[in-house]
Amino acid sequence: MAVKAGGVQSVERIFELLELITDAGGNVTLSELSASTELPLPTIHRLLRTLVALGYIRQLPSRRYALGPRLIRLGEGATKQLGAMALPQLETLVKQLGETANMAVLDTDMVIYIAQIPSPHSMRMFTEVGRRAHTHDTGVGKALLAQLDNDTVRSIVTSKGMPTPTIKSHGTVEGLLADLDTIRERGYAIDEEEQEIGVRCFAMAVPDAPTPTAISVSGPVQRVDEDFASRAIPVLRQAVLAISAELNRH
Repeated sequence: MAVKAGGVQSVERIFELLELITDAGGNVTLSELSASTELPLPTIHRLLRTLVALGYIRQLPSRRYALGPRLIRLGEGATKQLGAMALPQLETLVKQLGETANMAVLDTDMVIYIAQIPSPHSMRMFTEVGRRAHTHDTGVGKALLAQLDNDTVRSIVTSKGMPTPTIKSHGTVEGLLADLDTIRERGYAIDEEEQEIGVRCFAMAVPDAPTPTAISVSGPVQRVDEDFASRAIPVLRQAVLAISAELNRH
């Protein structure tokens, strides 16, 4: 791995290892790490020992290396900042559309809402920041699943199950996968009263986000209708592109 201009080699190497372990699902063997990087084995050993001592990596009884608990605090702080960074775009959505705007990220096999600007209407969807939800019956969840391959989708929904909070919720993997094909083709997801009867949601994934991220607008079906959709989709698209540009600004 070439050191970027002005970079510190040891720091870049540490983050390379952390990202490799993350990409491998959170834990790896030493040989798997060695095969995934050009770093010399003694260097990998030294960096891993340092990370283990600091609590950012832990060594399992199987001698595999796993992400450590101290990373949780860093991740939670970064997630809060991601939500805070998107608030201006969510505020714009609410001003232009008049309905509640949310941001959510994929947290292993669930979605977690990390930011929200509520609708000024008294009748609105109530989704709290910090709430975790299934992926198969939420607009943001389906927008995120549509970014993944079908095998990964099957793994996620099999792990968490597919409860059906309403008669319109997806209850089978096959039905969900067909919906995801449609979402991939048109570029946005619809929660068609799948989480709560009387509530419709339009959601779109943020392209090139460092972690799978989506935003949505939702409200009562009486207001969130076809006319609303024609106005909401272009505004949602502008918002996700603006958030993506902000996230990838160097």
